[in-house]
Amino acid sequence: MTMIRDNLQRVHARIAAACKTAGRGADEVMLLAVSKTFGPEAVREAHAAGQRAFGENYIQEAVDKIGALRDLPLEWHCIGPIQSNKTRLVAAHFDWAHTVDRLKIAQRLSEQRPAGLPPLQVCIQVNIDGGAAKSGVAPEDALALARDVARLPRLQLRGLMAIPEPAPDFVAQKNLHARTRALFDQIREAGVALDTLSLGMTADLEAAIAAGSTLVRVGTAIFGGRPAAAP
Repeated sequence: MTMIRDNLQRVHARIAAACKTAGRGADEVMLLAVSKTFGPEAVREAHAAGQRAFGENYIQEAVDKIGALRDLPLEWHCIGPIQSNKTRLVAAHFDWAHTVDRLKIAQRLSEQRPAGLPPLQVCIQVNIDGGAAKSGVAPEDALALARDVARLPRLQLRGLMAIPEPAPDFVAQKNLHARTRALFDQIREAGVALDTLSLGMTADLEAAIAAGSTLVRVGTAIFGGRPAAAP
């Protein structure tokens, strides 16, 4: 078996164990393979091992990769920052966007989503721990943004995404992720339909699952150490 196949099996085993510990079913958590900076052949290997959903941070790199892999039935998730000059590419090429943090970006994605495609699935990125240099809407503004995004015709609001600062241990990691889960519950209780919590990466997926994550974004544990990013 290939390294990527072996790694995927290990990650799925970690997810299953974390779900068992949390009293959840393994089918409650989706694995998103983060393939940024890795070429199409790595994605082909992962697909051959059963992986279908892939996350990309660098939009132009992703568009090129998506084009090279059009023969495969893959689901593409944009998990990097979306600037105004990149919304058309995201709207045209991706199935999901996890990093919507401004109404302006959401409006452009909706306006630029091609009519022949299904609605773009979106998550609102929340700056849950207030990092000064981090993307994401402030928690106190998330409900208003969620209500506005839910009204846009070519988008389907699915949930929240967060990338908290690294924490030193499981308990601290879980407590950070629990803040996003509490906000998720608050928005749902306010009448906005959400079903996705995009939380957790290679280092903290167990804590994220314990806090309620429904989607973990894993790259290094699947593909190995990253080569230099494309310029």
